[in-house]
This record gives sequence, C-alpha cells and structure tokens, in this order.
Amino acid sequence: MCKSTGLCGILSLLVAGFAPSYNEWLGSRRLPFVFWSSLMTSALMPTYARLPVAFRRGTGAWLEDTDGRHYLDALSGIAVCGLGHAHPAIAEALNDQARTLIHTSNLYEVPLQEKLGGWLCKLSGLEQVFFANSGAEANEAAIKLARRYGHEKGITRPEIIVADNAFHGRTLGALTATGNSKAQKGFGPLPEGFVRVPYNDAAAIEAAGNKNTVAVLIEPIQGEGGIRIPDNGYLKALRALCDQHGWLLMLDEVQAGIGRTGLWFGHQHEAISADVITVAKALANGVPIGACIAGGPAAGILGPGTHGTTFGGNPLAARAALAVIETIGHDDLLARAATLGERILRGFQDALKGTPGITEIRGRGLMLGIELEAPCPDLVEKALDAGLLINVTAGSVIRLLPPLILTDDEADQLVSTLAPLIDETARTQAGQRPASA
Repeated sequence: MCKSTGLCGILSLLVAGFAPSYNEWLGSRRLPFVFWSSLMTSALMPTYARLPVAFRRGTGAWLEDTDGRHYLDALSGIAVCGLGHAHPAIAEALNDQARTLIHTSNLYEVPLQEKLGGWLCKLSGLEQVFFANSGAEANEAAIKLARRYGHEKGITRPEIIVADNAFHGRTLGALTATGNSKAQKGFGPLPEGFVRVPYNDAAAIEAAGNKNTVAVLIEPIQGEGGIRIPDNGYLKALRALCDQHGWLLMLDEVQAGIGRTGLWFGHQHEAISADVITVAKALANGVPIGACIAGGPAAGILGPGTHGTTFGGNPLAARAALAVIETIGHDDLLARAATLGERILRGFQDALKGTPGITEIRGRGLMLGIELEAPCPDLVEKALDAGLLINVTAGSVIRLLPPLILTDDEADQLVSTLAPLIDETARTQAGQRPASA
C-alpha cells in the first residue's frame, strides 16, 4: 500500500494521464496485480479488511480470479447471488432493460416497480411496498414506519424491542437496532427508542414491553449473529404478543428471505404473518435493491412526503428482481434449496462426527452454520487457498450461504473440501493431531 495519500494521488493522476499510451505499451507485458490494486485502492476508505483476491468473472456457483484460478462460491456475495453468477435470465433482463430505460426517479409512475410490488405482496400476504437500495435502508423505513405508527397512537417516545446479537445494518437507526457493540463503538450518541432483549426468548420480550412499545424487530434466523435458528414456536409467540398488545411484528428477512431457507421467507416455516417484512440481498441477485413490505395496521402509515428515495425500485433494479422471482418459481428453487440444505447439513454431520471442539452444526435450507468452541478466523484464508469462499461470523461460526443453483456434485465438493479444514482447525485448537496428519 502507498504510505502517502498525496503520493498515491499524484501517481493516480499520472496513470490516468498516460492510460492510452500505457494500454498500447502493455501488450503482452503485465505488471503484478498487487501493484495496480494497491494504487487503485489507495483512493478508498479502508473500511474493509479485504482478502488478497480479486475476481474478473463468474459462472453459476464459480468465480474466476484475475490469475485464472477458480473458486467454489459458498457465500454468494453474502446471501446476494442466490441464482449464482451470470445467470442467463438475469443477464438477459439487465441487458434488455439497460437498452430500454434504467432510471426515471420516483417522481413518476414506474410500471416495473408496481409489478414487483404486486409480486412481493402476493408472496408475503401483505399489502404495500416501499422500495429502497439496501437492507439497511429497508430497515430504516421499517423503523420510521414503527415510530410514526406510535405517534399516531399518541405515543410521543415510541420504543422498538430488538434482540441481542442482531444485525440490521450500519445506518444510524439500523445500527442502534443492531446488537453489536463493536459495530456501534465510536458512533454515539446513537438514537434512543430501542430496548434490547435476549434472542429466542419470548418471555423477555413480554417483560420488556411497556406503554411506549410500538413494535418488535426480529430476524427469523440471525445471520450475522451466527446462523441462530430460534426454537419452534418462538415466532408464533411473538405474533401472539404483538396481537395482544397492539405492537407491530417486524421481521428482518434481509438474509433469510427470497428462497434461502427453502420458502420465500424464513418466518413462513412457522406459518405466521408479519406486519412488516424487510428484504434486500437476494432480491435482485446483485443489483442493489431493498424493500419494506407492510400490511394490516402497518399499511397506510407512510404517505406522501413521509419517506422517499431517489434510486429505490428503479426500472433496472425492478426488472432484475422480477427475473429472480420468475426464475425461482419456474425452476422450483425453493424445494431445491431445502433439499440441498439437508444434503450439505448431513454431509458435514457425517464428515465431522467425532471431531472435538465443534459446538453445533445447524442450518435451514441454504443458510448453514458450523460453530466451533474457539474463534477460527484463519479458516477463511485456508478455504480460499483450497479454492472455496466461506465466511466466519460471530467469531467462531463458519457461515455458509451457497447459491440455490448449486449442483449435487458441487454440494458434495463443498463438504469434502471444507470438512478436513474444519477438522484440522478444531483438533489443533483441542491440542490433538489432525485426522489427516
């Protein structure tokens, strides 16, 4: 990396100045990628601890880096590319829409947005949709909706109950709702109006409720928090509490939604309805979009002038999302996600049977977590070296979010590649010789 930002700026200007002649000169020559990447990233805020790899193309569940090496993507861009990379239906939709109309703003009617909203209402059983650009923005819309709902009931200091270890985004409202003190550090004072309780504890939510409570905001499965799957009946209990007290039940489906768990939304495994659902990530397979879906007492709360966005739900993003929904339905990918998830889960349970230091192997559909007793951040780079993309979250949980289009052979390859690495790490942590040694 450049030691001086000023020097990097000068070098960048010089590179830009002779770019045409450089392209002619380059020919068969090639300077090391690390040189150019360091030059280019010097202009970026260092908000990410990036892995030492860059990708130039993808196909299905595979990515190819700038050196031509291939990687099985078991992370899907953090649950974004549910249909994998370069899916023909998405590519065709984007290409056609880009040649037709990309953006007009929400000052005007957007027919594709109306169509997409209709589909999301049909799939969720709710009534209205506000489109944004990300999961954080969708959650901000939900937070504003809940507060306005409270004010309309005469509650001047409305409160939303949220959970420990939750993750709802990094904008200030969503960050405050997020149960991660490390992510919040240095950004105070944070907004008031949030009450935190343990996850998977309906009694704690009932005890925390008071005259200012207006909503409960919960993930049906905690993703960033470590693939935490609540007990059966937890969401039903929350639905009953909200009905009893007149609170809104708001479910953050940003990571669990759009087919990842084997149903359109994670909460549908308990056959309940929500008042507000937020989605993003997989909705447009990589094109930025988010949605706040509302129904029942939450419908009609946000009117003209109460909220807005320039880009949200523009023709390009809406067209991509419609292609995603159509493809999932046409290719029966909900059932496929459920079947693949069971195959991968059983594969790891069998392969890691008897390995010490493993707390739990859990999952629902293609949202899987393998929890170790000790932190295991080094597993990410070990997997990368083995041609596999994974993630470790909550310190000690290996998070797997492979695409819904994974083949059986690719699912088996995921297990056969990663299981020995996990075994080696867990046994080393336990002071044992790895089984492969």
